[in-house]
Amino acid sequence: MKFVPAGVVPFVALLLLQRRPVAGRALLVTGPGCPGHGLCRSNVQEQTRRQVALLNATAQDLFSLYLKCQGEPFSSETDKLCNPGSVFFPAFHVNRTSERKEVMVAMYKLFAFLNASLGNITRDQEELNPTAKELLDRLHNTTKTTRGLISNLTCLLCKNYNVFQVDVSYGESSKGKSAFKKKQQGCQVLRKYVQVIAQAARVLLPHLSPP
Repeated sequence: MKFVPAGVVPFVALLLLQRRPVAGRALLVTGPGCPGHGLCRSNVQEQTRRQVALLNATAQDLFSLYLKCQGEPFSSETDKLCNPGSVFFPAFHVNRTSERKEVMVAMYKLFAFLNASLGNITRDQEELNPTAKELLDRLHNTTKTTRGLISNLTCLLCKNYNVFQVDVSYGESSKGKSAFKKKQQGCQVLRKYVQVIAQAARVLLPHLSPP
């Protein structure tokens, strides 16, 4: 698989190009001085805060609905089958006292990875549970929110810190795996997502609050 530099628009296409955990380089904008920051909305910081809060508020419900739609043995053996210990997520070492720039970069890496993972899970569920409309709608809406969040983080990084290049990594694809393994991988990722988004909200929201 070949990774190529991507700008703001084609960057989304990169998000579905997943295999094993690999590193890729995403160009947020091109050229000196981040000229693309002029595209930021005036309320970009508040909008980013709302998006993180929304993802955090809906993560557990998404995971619960996913479990319900997979049926047995996932409903009765959740702790065993959905243990996220082996799931790769980007390292997240920032906290409330970290510099805001460091927090924003860590968040960008996290949500770029998450967006790719949601794309992988949605593709599998469209194949395995095509009639599960509520689940598919939730997955699509969560992905849409995540993409909007990535766009806003791009603007904030460029506008405030002149950061236009971030190394990102993508998780393992489920292509070629059995139906059970696809369900299990999605279950593990979404359970990890519940944990990570709660931590991300605790760290990021104070940095986005009005002074």
